[in-house]
Amino acid sequence: MRSSNQGDRTRGSADAEADTGSAIVEFVVVGLLLMVPLAYVVLAALSVQRHAYAVVEAARSAARAYVTAPTATAGSADARRAVALALRDQGVAEDAGVQVTITCSRTPCLTPGGTVRVRVSTTVVLGWVPAFLARGAAAIPVSATHVESVDPFTAARP
Repeated sequence: MRSSNQGDRTRGSADAEADTGSAIVEFVVVGLLLMVPLAYVVLAALSVQRHAYAVVEAARSAARAYVTAPTATAGSADARRAVALALRDQGVAEDAGVQVTITCSRTPCLTPGGTVRVRVSTTVVLGWVPAFLARGAAAIPVSATHVESVDPFTAARP
């Protein structure tokens, strides 16, 4: 004669066998649903940070190149080359809509004791976002400004 405990054990083990492997499937599905958006957010944040580092270094390098140039015309050319080099160092494409603005506190620009302000700005376009979802929100503007003093102990330069 069979006891009722054995019947319960048999029924319970059949239920357990039917559920075998379902926890793994659930874990994979939930893991993918959570990890894919998280990975996208991390990659987007890293891209924005890379562009931020690039524009900060570009503004700093451009201002220094400008104030050490022999003329304002040469300074503008040197500043543009410094921006291109700083962007390339961080892996940012130069044709990524980078805008460089150079303003001076005095005229002529390289007057001793004056300051030169360089502003570098660009827009970070976030990838993999369909246009109908983005509506312009898939881009983040990034900019940096650096002010450098012209050496007060040098002669005025044109």
